[in-house]
Amino acid sequence: MHKTIRTLTLLSTATLLAGGALAQAQTFKFGAIHYQPDAKTSGLTGLGVPAGADVTVNSATTALFAYEREIAPNMGLELVLGLPPTIKAKASGTAPFLGEVLSAKNVAPTLFLNYHFGAAGSQLRPYLGVGVNYTRFTGATSPYGWQVSLSDSWGLAAQAGVNVSLGKQWGLFASIGAAQVKTDLVAVGASVLRSSIDLRPVVYTAGVAYKF
Repeated sequence: MHKTIRTLTLLSTATLLAGGALAQAQTFKFGAIHYQPDAKTSGLTGLGVPAGADVTVNSATTALFAYEREIAPNMGLELVLGLPPTIKAKASGTAPFLGEVLSAKNVAPTLFLNYHFGAAGSQLRPYLGVGVNYTRFTGATSPYGWQVSLSDSWGLAAQAGVNVSLGKQWGLFASIGAAQVKTDLVAVGASVLRSSIDLRPVVYTAGVAYKF
C-alpha cells in the first residue's frame, strides 16, 4: 500500500509541476470507467491442477476521477484515477469446476499527454493521448484460502476521446483507451498455483468536466 501511495504522489506531482509555471487552464473530470480485460494467460499450473487449466478475468465498472492541466495551447497532461474496482478471476479450460479462484482490487493510475484538436473555444474537441500506466493489485483473496499475490505492472497506455462544451466551465467527455497490464499470479495453499496474465484491458470512460 505504501508503494501505491508513493507512486500516486509522484504521478500527481509530475502533472502539477509540468503546468505550474504556465498557469494555464485546468480541468477536473468526474464520471464512470468500465474496465474490460481481454486476458491471455500462460495457463494455470500447479500440483493437482489438470493440464489445460486456465483462468478468465471479469470486467468491472467504477467511479472515475481525472485532472488535466494545459501545458500548451493544444496540449495537456492528464492524471486518470478511479475508485479501485474489484477484479475477479474464474477457473476455465479443463478446471471450470473450481469456479471463482481469486479477487483483488485494481489500483491503476495513468498519466497521459493529450493533444486536443480545434480551438480552445470550440464546442466539440476530440483528443488523442499517450502515456504510462501503473497497476497494483491489492487485497487479493481466494475462496480456497490460498495466499494470493499478483505482481505490479508498468506499461504504455493510449486513449482517444472527445470533450463537449456546455458553457464556459462545464462540459461532457467520453473516451476509449487501452493499456499494457501484465501480472504474475502466485497462489500458495495445499499446492502452489501459478499463471502469467496479460490483461490487455480496453477502458471506456464518460462523465462531466469542470474547467477553470
